[in-house]
Amino acid sequence: MHAPVELQADYLDRVYAGVLGKIIGVYAGRPFEGMTYQAVRDLLGEVSYYVHDRFNVPLIVADDDIGGTFTFLRALEDYGTTPDLASEAVGKAWLNYLIEGRTILWWGGNGASTEHTAWLNLKKGISAPKSGSIEVNGHGVAEQIGAQIFIDGWALVAPAQPDLAARLAQQAARVSHDGEAVHAAMLWAAMESEAFRSADIEHVLHTGLSKIPADCLIAKLVADIRAWHNTYPDWHDTRDQIEAKYGYEHFPGSCHVVPNHALMIMTVLYAADNFHKAMTIINSSAWDTDCNAGNVGCLIGIMNGLEAFEGGPDWRGPVADQMLISSADGGNSINDAVKTAYYVANLGRKLAGHDPLPAPKDGARFHFSLPGSLQGFVIGASTTGASVTNVVCGDSRALEIAFPKVSSSQPVMATTRSFTPLDAMNMRQYDLMASPLVYPGQTLRACVQAGKGNAAFISVALRARYYDEGRELVDIDSPPVTIAPGAAAELDFVLPERGSSPIAEIGIVVLDAAAPGTVLLDYLKWDGTPQFTLSRPRLGVDYWHHAFVNGTRVFARTWGDAFHISQDVGDGLIAYGTRDWTDYSVELALTLHMGRYSAVTVRNQGMRRYYGVRVRLDQKLQIVRVDDDECTVLAETTFPVALEVAVPLKVDVFGTTIHVHHAHGTLSATDSSGRAIPSGGVGLLVCEGAASSKEIRVSPIRLN
Repeated sequence: MHAPVELQADYLDRVYAGVLGKIIGVYAGRPFEGMTYQAVRDLLGEVSYYVHDRFNVPLIVADDDIGGTFTFLRALEDYGTTPDLASEAVGKAWLNYLIEGRTILWWGGNGASTEHTAWLNLKKGISAPKSGSIEVNGHGVAEQIGAQIFIDGWALVAPAQPDLAARLAQQAARVSHDGEAVHAAMLWAAMESEAFRSADIEHVLHTGLSKIPADCLIAKLVADIRAWHNTYPDWHDTRDQIEAKYGYEHFPGSCHVVPNHALMIMTVLYAADNFHKAMTIINSSAWDTDCNAGNVGCLIGIMNGLEAFEGGPDWRGPVADQMLISSADGGNSINDAVKTAYYVANLGRKLAGHDPLPAPKDGARFHFSLPGSLQGFVIGASTTGASVTNVVCGDSRALEIAFPKVSSSQPVMATTRSFTPLDAMNMRQYDLMASPLVYPGQTLRACVQAGKGNAAFISVALRARYYDEGRELVDIDSPPVTIAPGAAAELDFVLPERGSSPIAEIGIVVLDAAAPGTVLLDYLKWDGTPQFTLSRPRLGVDYWHHAFVNGTRVFARTWGDAFHISQDVGDGLIAYGTRDWTDYSVELALTLHMGRYSAVTVRNQGMRRYYGVRVRLDQKLQIVRVDDDECTVLAETTFPVALEVAVPLKVDVFGTTIHVHHAHGTLSATDSSGRAIPSGGVGLLVCEGAASSKEIRVSPIRLN
């Protein structure tokens, strides 16, 4: 048993700053990713702030740089939070959380997209690290940029431990890459790790170099850029030297690691102590701008802490901590930098031998505990004169909503996303797989306090916003509470069922205030078991369809039963719900149209981790646990099955026990393996065929 590794007092804050730097950089560079240096200069000039509006695209987007970075880290949670984590485990995480053609990656084709190639290798049974090797894929594929763009998380969990950061980065990078791409990833991860304890960029760079071969191309590149930095006071001159010696034309593939790594090294040499200048340099330098700016932003955030974002343009305000992570774990998709920072820091604490941080405010999802955090809360678009700010509140922090005089005809609303925003439906390149965060039958809870300086009583309510059948937002409010100046109130609201409409936003609304004032939101959370029935809306609209993670070949939108899925090879799964769900009941009538078996799944945690109740064409009913490549039959019985005949099932899952109620009795199983799956949503599955159900009903378990 090793002694715990000492962690600095501001570890969490620096992780938060690193996460913010990462997402801000990605959002800043994403709209013009891939443009040439000359094109950026001609169209945009010096890029010193967000330019998404010039391209008519949203600022907050799902992107591989963010999604991969914070999804692949889950290998630590799933396969052991240990310094000895191996490439093979990270490769398994790829297979569980990625859906071909849909989530996280650029699915550009075998032999064209490095990550797609590696995923196909994994799917064929070529385990990591061979899946990403030069031996299998060749230099051109194996040395593209992807290893370093996903690498920041491995440094964030290894603060001031550059050896560990480099080792974890190497294991993760080799799932998909090899050669110089792995060297670049190891160097950058070691630099970020060292940046937790040093703001001396030369020392940080020296630390990174010590983890890679001295004679590799990345090391030689660093030496060249250091020399140019010492020669040229103006970064533009060094950029010209990089173009001449390390430009795209010198390397194979569409996005090689070497040119882009050169721009990153250049940027931190010229602007390690200035986030604003660094964003200008790295984004104005073109090439893979979102990747490069994300890596640079993360390092400078770690090195300088939250102060990095002060004294210049407001990088944090428009972002408001918001993150969209497209993966097969749909409940993790609508995310924010605070939630992610706590998750990452707790992984780092566990690696270092420490207990996790206490969950702020009794585990509230929105708690605003970190300085400046908004956790996605914004003022309603139709409101003027109102604002949200993070403020100190006693020994913690809270969200302050400032408002003008309010009437019932012009309320002031502050909400955060709980499901996919409409502008994410048509994003270029990346689909967003997401389920809502909160569901009918659950209880929203909040604590609010009227400002002590308010001149009048205020009326406040909880608000949930649903999409109706025309994709318009409909507001549903709790009964209002009247609060005197300085007084506090606890609000609760059992969310009503609205057909299959997902809950898009949640928050609070000030319905009446005779004078301008403020209200503090201390926390917002929810609890309880969902209770709803899903079916196809009458008007045939398809927005409800996006609430499912789709891991099938075809999930029909407008024909057949409401939930009609088809799969060509192996198992295909659609999933709905979050890891908040633990004990619940699900009812449906399952029809197998073609294939070996269909199933209802419970406690889904990706494409390859769930319990399944299989209805098999070989006349069996089974309860199975699927855990990566392993499928364990927990219970089975002979059962009459025929194609095109619906099989009514009711599945109760509680603790480690599953009961399946069917027309001929009850099949039960208890998972005593030590690998029991504790939580997760529901799903529908078919093996190499087609299956369907008209509706899916989820509810609390009713014990007789």
